[in-house]
Amino acid sequence: MTLLFEMRRVDVRYGRVMALRDAGLSIRAGERVALIGANGSGKSTLLRLLHGLVPPAAGTLARHAPQRVQAMLFQRPHMLRASARSNVALALWLRGTAWRHAERVAMGALERVGLADVATRNARTLSGGQQQRVALARAWATQPEVLLLDEPTANLDPAAKRDVEALIGEAAHGRTLILASHNPGQVKRLASRVVYLERGRVLADLPVDAFFDGPLPAEAHAFVKGETA
Repeated sequence: MTLLFEMRRVDVRYGRVMALRDAGLSIRAGERVALIGANGSGKSTLLRLLHGLVPPAAGTLARHAPQRVQAMLFQRPHMLRASARSNVALALWLRGTAWRHAERVAMGALERVGLADVATRNARTLSGGQQQRVALARAWATQPEVLLLDEPTANLDPAAKRDVEALIGEAAHGRTLILASHNPGQVKRLASRVVYLERGRVLADLPVDAFFDGPLPAEAHAFVKGETA
């Protein structure tokens, strides 16, 4: 498989705070990688680093997947004060697609996530689950090769979580998925590999079955036990 990202001894700082330290990681095309760890462990920073939103302070990052073939979804997706269709179409227009064609593609993407009936509504008036589905439609429309998802169902009610997770599974088909999550069940359903972070360090990197069923470093074991209790 094609190597997409290769990190070696990477540090990332926010002022005096070391968000990632001496981190190493390689990700290949087609992998489904879950990033897990407590709040502040570095999951979001790692996603932003891979997407090119933050630079390394030390170490090396070889990024073989250019930003234009990536799409990133956040816990709280940013919605412009415009219709859901325009929020999706704008992503295409910014990449050079004619506006009328962008609107047609956007409408198809919204239909795919079950939101055709709210296409003309102001996206900021939609529920959290609907906004996350608009964000997925926006990502879908641009046909990315890599999906980076930062706790995409963390703030949703159970029904919305199920809907969005099912759409993520469909959207990730044939693509590389890198997902930050606190939900062990979700990780088992969506990922094939688990990377555990603790205080900015990568402490475990294992196939999903080996991570949940095999021996782990003490910190990772305590985290998993607490999350699944």
